[in-house]
Amino acid sequence: MSILSKLNRILLLSTVAVALISTVSTEAQAPAVAASTVASSSTSAAPAGAPAAAVEPTPAPAAAPAPLTTPAVTGPLQWLPPAVFDAGPFGKLAVNGIVTGSGLVQSNHASGDDTGQAALSNGQMFIQKADGKVQYFIEAGAYTLPSLGVPFLAADKTVSDFYGPVPVAFLKVQAGKNTSFQIGALPTLMGAESTFTFQNMNIERGLLWNQENAVNRGIQVNQTLGKYFTASLSWNDGYYSNRYSWFSGALTYTKGPHSLAFEGMGNAGQTAYQTAATPVQNNSTMYALIYTYTKGAWIIQPYYQYSNVPTNPSVGVLQGASTNGGALLISRVFAHGFSLPARVEYITSSGNTANGAVNLIFGPGSAGTSATVTPTFQKAGLFFRSDLSWVHASSYTPGDVFGTAGTSANQVRAIAEIGFIFGNNLTGK
Repeated sequence: MSILSKLNRILLLSTVAVALISTVSTEAQAPAVAASTVASSSTSAAPAGAPAAAVEPTPAPAAAPAPLTTPAVTGPLQWLPPAVFDAGPFGKLAVNGIVTGSGLVQSNHASGDDTGQAALSNGQMFIQKADGKVQYFIEAGAYTLPSLGVPFLAADKTVSDFYGPVPVAFLKVQAGKNTSFQIGALPTLMGAESTFTFQNMNIERGLLWNQENAVNRGIQVNQTLGKYFTASLSWNDGYYSNRYSWFSGALTYTKGPHSLAFEGMGNAGQTAYQTAATPVQNNSTMYALIYTYTKGAWIIQPYYQYSNVPTNPSVGVLQGASTNGGALLISRVFAHGFSLPARVEYITSSGNTANGAVNLIFGPGSAGTSATVTPTFQKAGLFFRSDLSWVHASSYTPGDVFGTAGTSANQVRAIAEIGFIFGNNLTGK
């Protein structure tokens, strides 16, 4: 294990340890998790001499337990309320879990990939304390990160090459009613799609997501501003670089079924370090504008995204380039647990091979179009869904697209995923 890996592990273990120690010292008698507490009302005996026909008041109906907000799940998959356990001096712990398996077939597979794949796509547990002044969240297990336009990577290689067996873990301090601080390995503030398959409308993330970061380590402050606005600001290591020169921010307006978010991030320094989790985009700036309409059976989410990797020979970028992209995600829920999400995208990059511009998509100056539909069925914790997707590259550089020779402009994929979500279904009677 390298020194860097040891330092990362020490940082993560320290974060978890601080969370547990702080919880014991400040909240030994913490109340149950608010989102999963069942309200009850008591009644008194009728007073002496009351008429025989008098009856006791009917107790108020119990409040249904609700899922916690972390991890975020866009839909149409529904996360379950957690199982809540009494951990003694640590208070009440909320626990969720998920196990999923997937199978994939594709045309024009890249060199080193296969026409067909089968894998454990998620085997994760989520432990959190979500009440009181000091809170924490720990996500642990195996996962895959399938996305359009790139070869499939099995869970063991994904875990080792990207974010490790504990990809997300942070301490949260609720400093006031409207203010909180988080420190640790945090989900990115950027983009409309989240990191793990179960969080999104589609199984595979899209072409725009391929430009974004997913997990960063750092510090984040969250603030509610009045009735309709929320804001977050983070100092972090960008694309998991362990170089803390990045700043990210998000400002969201929400009123009724409408939400509009402006997000931005950028590297205030320069980083030559690169891995699978830390690509050339680690020296970029990025902005996104995301509108979301959520009402009844519908989720409608169009968004625009821009990124720029500037010229910087000292980090290996001899000629910079930028991307412009847009996407539309739609989900419609039907009766009996069925739903139908879909996504269309288009993204283009600047530059050309003649001026040696950095490759951000399918070669300098290339563009990509995608369409994905994901019929989904869920009943309680059990779900089944399948992706059917098509990706088309244009203005591409031969060798940078699909097929073993990298010269095919199109790729079609079909993925089936079956899974089970754990929560209060483990402890319910």
